[in-house]
Amino acid sequence: MKTRAAVLWEAPGKWRVQEVELDEPKTGEVLVEMVATGLCHSDDHISHGDIPPEHLPVVAGHEGSGIVRKVGPGVTTLEVGDHVITSFIPGCGKCRWCAMGMQNLCDLGAKIMVGDQLDGTFRMHADGHDIATSALLGTFAEWQVYDELSLVKIDKDIPLEIACLVACGVQTGFGSAAYAGNVQPGDVVLVFGVGGVGMNAVQGARESGASHIIAIDPVANKQAWALDFGATESYGSLDEARDRLAALTNGQGADVVVLTASIVDNALVGGPLRRPQGRHARRHGRELGERGRADPRLQRELPRDDADPHPGCPVRHEVAPRGHAEPAEHVPRRQPQARRAHHAHLHPR
Repeated sequence: MKTRAAVLWEAPGKWRVQEVELDEPKTGEVLVEMVATGLCHSDDHISHGDIPPEHLPVVAGHEGSGIVRKVGPGVTTLEVGDHVITSFIPGCGKCRWCAMGMQNLCDLGAKIMVGDQLDGTFRMHADGHDIATSALLGTFAEWQVYDELSLVKIDKDIPLEIACLVACGVQTGFGSAAYAGNVQPGDVVLVFGVGGVGMNAVQGARESGASHIIAIDPVANKQAWALDFGATESYGSLDEARDRLAALTNGQGADVVVLTASIVDNALVGGPLRRPQGRHARRHGRELGERGRADPRLQRELPRDDADPHPGCPVRHEVAPRGHAEPAEHVPRRQPQARRAHHAHLHPR
């Protein structure tokens, strides 16, 4: 069948919205009509060449949602009409890590930067070329073929244009506070950077019972949004927040520090920011800037109880309506599906 997708032919380069040929789903695969996709900063890194794809051309995008329209032979977990969101790493359910409940470390994760399907072939083609898909997904398309291992079924009453965010940013942020940071009732939590991931870290801390959530971001409107999402206070810099943090903790530092910004000043990981035995969670970023890298000892994997998106995604959807902001507040701009990547390239965040 023919569909449209945003294709990157060179990196650095620009996404080209064009017609492509899409094969029928093979064994274990399904055809999905895409309804919505988010734009992750990692997609921007791909187009700028910061994360060089192993195969070009490529269709990026990994936080998507849609409706299953056809199932291939051998599919057992999905059926036509199911509403689904994408999973950044497929889970085979058979390797050592999956057996331990740590699907985020599944052996199949080695395939996410290659761009072909799990069987080593491609489903999308144009101008005589096979087109790769980022993270085995490629959500910047109107229709796409996925392995069933890369999809999570969700309830049909959840708006798909909101659900797509759970596929990446919501899980990353919420999990960094609630699970990697292990926020406990009464904790004082410090969140550096309140973009898409940081806002969800704020909500994860709030849902976990933190008594004080201090959001730090130099952008004024993000400081205001953080309060709507559950932060108890927000500041433009660490210097502005330092006295308040000391007063709240008797000078001991926060119980949990969540770092979501890609550019990290070494001062953020030194000094009395965390109390003795305090916890630290950091979003992985490929490019950290000239001001230094965070101490690798502070980087942590998600514990096994939230490493599998199949139970994790539904939990996020159940929690969201109880939070301090509606999930729709995470979507400041909407674009028609096929032109989203092109618009994002011309109008970066």
